Amino acid sequence: MTSSTTPIRLVRRADFIACSKGRRVTTAAFVLQERMRGDDQPPRFGFTVTNKTGGAVERNRMRRRLREVVRLGAHEAARPGSDYVLVLNRNALDRPFDSLKTDLTEALARAAAPRSARPTGRSNP
Repeated sequence: MTSSTTPIRLVRRADFIACSKGRRVTTAAFVLQERMRGDDQPPRFGFTVTNKTGGAVERNRMRRRLREVVRLGAHEAARPGSDYVLVLNRNALDRPFDSLKTDLTEALARAAAPRSARPTGRSNP
């Protein structure tokens, strides 16, 4: 049984692949991928770090840091019925912890925003 502050983890490869086809939000330290499951269950989180990011010690340290950020602050901002995957990059290793928390909160809010309200960066003539 998990406590209210312990996020549920994604473990199945199929869930990670499904998230990769969903909405993406890029930050300085990671890319947040979201997939709506369509139920009222608590949000689930998965973490991905590629081998080219660094050695095993560094990858594990990045994963531990982001797991703690998710544990501390994601349950308020994450939407029920969603799966999230954080694809970490090298900046997650050296970025200040408070900045990581801010990045995650802002990324979750941007993912929850309706698509029409998000700026696209393009102007239509």
